[in-house]
Amino acid sequence: MNRLVPALVFLAMAQPAAAHGFAGPAPQTMSQGLLAGLGHPLIGVDHFGAILAVGCLAGWQRHGVRLIAGYLLALIAGAALHSRGLAVPGAEFAVALSVLVLGGAVLRPLLDSVTALALFVVAGLANGYSLGAPLAGAAPAPLAAYFLGLVIIQLAVALAAMAIVRALARDAPDRRVRLIGALVVGIGLAALAKEVLLAA
Repeated sequence: MNRLVPALVFLAMAQPAAAHGFAGPAPQTMSQGLLAGLGHPLIGVDHFGAILAVGCLAGWQRHGVRLIAGYLLALIAGAALHSRGLAVPGAEFAVALSVLVLGGAVLRPLLDSVTALALFVVAGLANGYSLGAPLAGAAPAPLAAYFLGLVIIQLAVALAAMAIVRALARDAPDRRVRLIGALVVGIGLAALAKEVLLAA
């Protein structure tokens, strides 16, 4: 855990200038779709922060895996809506706000399971819509591969974070896990500031 937080800080500082670097041509093959799905959430550090917070919050819930599944289903729904051409103004603002709220929830982990699920669904829809940017015009097979890659990487990060939180539960986890929450809040604030500057 002592090594995890500095690594996450470094990742946040190393965010590429174009956080959504896969927003180019739609994937044409299944391999392109799979690689795009695996890589896109890691290129956008805001999306990484969101799923990291989801995993941390799930670690404090009895049915954490089900809550993560709810987030992922909402994520896929959001991405599918974008792939269908639905235009939602201010989507990136919604992503930044969702990251900020998720990070804040990790700082004060007082959510009941119903509230956590509601937050996960809203955040999943927002992040999924943004992650659906590369999908316009994609054929069904690359589209399915993209969704598969997206679920695999998001599930891996969330389950790892959940496992860390649960492993620390016997040894005063709050201080260390809250460092992750503070990092996610910082990511959310940076993303929000970026969107404000772009809109100015």
